[in-house]
Formats: sequence, structure tokens, C-alpha cells
Amino acid sequence: MIVTISGMPGSGKTTVGKIIAEKLNYNFFSAGELRGKIALDRGLTLDELNRLGETDKTTDTTVDEYQKKLGQENDNFVIEGRLSWLFIPNSYKIFLDCDSKTAADRLIKSREQRPDESLPADPEKVRDIIEKRVQSDTKRYSAFYNVDYKDPKHYDLVLDTAELKSANQTADLVLKALRTRLDSQA
Repeated sequence: MIVTISGMPGSGKTTVGKIIAEKLNYNFFSAGELRGKIALDRGLTLDELNRLGETDKTTDTTVDEYQKKLGQENDNFVIEGRLSWLFIPNSYKIFLDCDSKTAADRLIKSREQRPDESLPADPEKVRDIIEKRVQSDTKRYSAFYNVDYKDPKHYDLVLDTAELKSANQTADLVLKALRTRLDSQA
């Protein structure tokens, strides 16, 4: 089974994805981390790469093709990426939602682990960055793919992680849903 995890910035996509992959003994991949490396290679922040991507689709092409190939050639892995569900349609599709206040607090706590993002320590400024990123992503995905990645109709499971106590609790809920899916297919 392939598991794709999309969601809002700061919702826990990467953290939850890594936990799920570890518990399932699957490989974990991150479209977001790959985009971050591309940004660093170009001497840009992730937000600068995203803004450039509003008019230049090639900023997404490498990651898009990577995901398509991964989904066609592999099985039993977890990947996080806002459009992973689109490029790997035969996956179990998860969307993690989160309000911008909770997301800002989480992103500030994890700043050291995000070399591709220059995040301030001020929660209000981080909330502004989150809102601009969501606007940029929404504009880019609508223009180039004609999709709204926030629309729940694209997903098998939607969770609001702000309501949950931890990434482990979120992962446990996802694993329960995955087991239910696997049992129904048996």
C-alpha cells in the first residue's frame, strides 16, 4: 500500500509520515524536503521558490516526475507532499489540517530542522508566512493542475491535527484507518 499525506503547513505531514512509515516498516519520502533542496541549490528560500513557481511551472516539474515514477515503480511507502495524491492516484490519500496559530507554534519549535525556510521567532509573522504560502500554493496548483489541494473530496481521510495532542496520536488514528481499509479489501 502507498500512503500519500497532504495538508496545511505545520499540520505535521512530515512528522506523522515518518512515524507511520516506521510503524509499517515502509520507506518515507518527502516532496517538501526535495523542494527545499531545490530551493537551496538555487540560492532561494522555499517561499521564494514557491513565488517563482507561480509563473514558472518548471519549479515543480522535477518533484512531480519523481513522485509519478516512485508511485509507478514502488509499493509500500509513505510520501508527504501537497500534491502527492494527484501524482500517485492509487494511494491511500490523507489530508492533515491545522489552524494557522497552532501551525505557527509548531513551525517555530522546529525552525532548526528547516534550513530551507527562514522563519522568524514571532508567531504573528510566521502566521503571515503560512497564509502567504497557502495563497501561493493554491494559486500555483490551480493554474498548473486545475486542483484545490485543500478540497476534502480528494482524500480518503481528513484529520484536524490541531485537535490532537501529538503526532503519535495522529499517526495512531491514521494507522487505525489504514487497517480498516486493508481489512475491507481482504
